[in-house]
Amino acid sequence: MARTITGRDPASGLPLAVTVADGMIAAIGEGPSDAEDWLGPGLIDLQVNGFAGHDLNAPGLLPETVKALAHVLRANGVTTFLPTLITASESSIGAALRAIARARESDPDLAHSIPCVHVEGPHISPEDGPRGAHPREHVRPPDLAEFHRWQEASGGLVGMVTLSPHHPEAPDYIRALTGEGVHVAIGHTHAGPEEIRAAVDAGAALSTHLGNGVAATLPRHPNLIWAQLADDRLTASFIADGHHLPADAFRAMLRAKGLERAVLVSDTAALGGLPPGTYRQPIGGDVELREDGRLGIAGTPYLAGAARPLIEDIPIAMRMGDLSLADALRLATVNPGRFVGGRARIEVGASADLIRFAWEPGATRLRVKELVLRGVTATS
Repeated sequence: MARTITGRDPASGLPLAVTVADGMIAAIGEGPSDAEDWLGPGLIDLQVNGFAGHDLNAPGLLPETVKALAHVLRANGVTTFLPTLITASESSIGAALRAIARARESDPDLAHSIPCVHVEGPHISPEDGPRGAHPREHVRPPDLAEFHRWQEASGGLVGMVTLSPHHPEAPDYIRALTGEGVHVAIGHTHAGPEEIRAAVDAGAALSTHLGNGVAATLPRHPNLIWAQLADDRLTASFIADGHHLPADAFRAMLRAKGLERAVLVSDTAALGGLPPGTYRQPIGGDVELREDGRLGIAGTPYLAGAARPLIEDIPIAMRMGDLSLADALRLATVNPGRFVGGRARIEVGASADLIRFAWEPGATRLRVKELVLRGVTATS
């Protein structure tokens, strides 16, 4: 049965009426003049490690955890996300992939929300700094046979891989993965500009949370950040939570990449969304979650991951990057949508994944009033 959802277009401010039927957008017309809420595509998050206590990288991941995570993300406006598995033993990665695959098999909505999995590592830099919180003992060179075992374990679910191109095997590995339709991203690296360029020549298409996952000090120039900013073949993802990048760096990086080659990701950890306090973690030890959303190793200046959901990053990106609501939403919808089959389009024939939300200038977050997944209200 067809139904109509109304709200204002963030780009024009004009009222929209979107008719959905059989899970798809069937028609778009003019909405009621008194519409107050905004209407846009559902958010797309290409990097989610966990949230609200649900940890995708904890030992013994269960399908129920994946389902619970998807549910809480929907309450925060996310209709599509990539479960992100970090550096671990091959057996641990394989077990997590199997759990995610089982979760998708049992729930058609979940299968829609999770088009693929992002494996961040284990082929990253072993060096302190660029390695971040990834366990050094499990860092290893790219191995195509291992990748194929991941795909066998998951039914071909791995659709994005982040690696460091300093590994001599990286170009051939990247070439092979892109040939199989997998997006390869550069991240957690100490690679030089020549190795960055070789990776892009081989098919790497993204930079994972650019400006983070690098050494605290770098050569003035050349260095790996300049190399990635300068290459128009790379789309860069950014964590715009107010802690991972200062405003001036974020604004300058956006100007270098251009809005068409920039993506917001949350990179949330399991502690995101929990009450402020100090938590004991298997990796990182005592971790402090502050009132302002900063997640760091207690008693140090070091971050321990991200805690803000993508919907809270959008107004922060607006403020730091001097962006309009429409442009900030683009970084969390249409742009990441290019890497998951062209999602987040409000046009006839597109999947009816929508959010109706309240927001006013100066507000610190978008307040979801209704989330529509494949034409059906999932949150209201």
